[in-house]
Amino acid sequence: MKFLKRISLFLLVNIAVILLLTVVASVFKIDLYYLKPYGLDLKALLIFSAIIGFAGSFISLLLSKQMAKWMMKVKVIKEAHGAHEKKLIEVVSRIAAQLGIRMPEVGIYSSPEVNAFATGRSRNHSLVAVSSGLLQELNEDELEGVLAHEMAHIANGDMVTMTLLQGVINTFVIFLSRVVAYAVMNALGKGGREMGYFMYYIVAIVFQIIFGMIASTIVFAFSRRREFRADRGGAEFVGKAKMIAALRKLSTLTDRVDRRQSSLATMKISDKRGRFGKIFSTHPSMEERILKLEQLK
Repeated sequence: MKFLKRISLFLLVNIAVILLLTVVASVFKIDLYYLKPYGLDLKALLIFSAIIGFAGSFISLLLSKQMAKWMMKVKVIKEAHGAHEKKLIEVVSRIAAQLGIRMPEVGIYSSPEVNAFATGRSRNHSLVAVSSGLLQELNEDELEGVLAHEMAHIANGDMVTMTLLQGVINTFVIFLSRVVAYAVMNALGKGGREMGYFMYYIVAIVFQIIFGMIASTIVFAFSRRREFRADRGGAEFVGKAKMIAALRKLSTLTDRVDRRQSSLATMKISDKRGRFGKIFSTHPSMEERILKLEQLK
C-alpha cells in the first residue's frame, strides 16, 4: 500500500483512464480487432495498444490541473492580499515574463507541510501552488528559490514530456499484458478456451495492473532526473544561492511533508522516502541536489 500511495496523481489518473478505456473497448468488442481465429495479430494489437495508451496519458494531462486543485483544495489567488500573496504573484509574474509565457495560476493550499508543486497541460496553461506551511517557514530568498524551481518545471515542459513517456509505457504495458494473457489462456489448453473471452479479458487486466506498477519505476526515474534540471533552471532564474538556501531549509523540514495526498509527490519540490528507497522515490535526496547546484559554475 505504501508503494501505491507514492504513485503520482498523473499515474493514478492515467491508470484509471486506461482501465476505463479498456472496459469500453471490451464492451464494444474492439479487442476482437486483434484477436483472430489463428491467434493474435501483433501488428493490430500494437496499434490498438498505442491508441489506448496515448489516449490515457493525454486525458490524464488535460485533467491534471483541475485534479490537483480538487485534491489539494487549492485556493487560487485572484487578487493579492498581504505580503505573502504579493510576493508569490511578483516572483511568478517576473519569471513568466522572462520566459515569455502566460502567467500561471498561483494558489495556496492549507497544510502544515513545507512544499510546493506545479502542474498543467502546457507552459501557457499551468498552476503553481504552495502550502501555507511553506509561507510560514521560508524567508523571501528561500521562497524565491522554491518558486523558481516550480517555474523551471513549467518552462521545461515536464508534464508534456511525462505524457509522451507515459504514452509509450502504456502502449507496451497494454501490448505485453494481452500477449501474456493469451499465452496463459493457451497454456490452460481446453479449459482456457472454454473460459472464453471474458476470462481472457480479466487476466489481461490483472497483468496490465501488474506491468503498469513495474513500469512506473521508469516514471520515478524520470521524475528524479527532472528535479536536477528544475534546480538548474531555478538557479538561472533567481541565482544559485537562493536555490541552495531553499533546499537547505527544506532538508531540515522533511518531517513536515504531508502524506495525506502523497499521490502528488512527483509534482512537489521534496518527497520523503519510504522503505523502498531510491528506486521508488520521486525526488533525489536533498544532499544530492545541493551538491549538484554547488558544482554549477
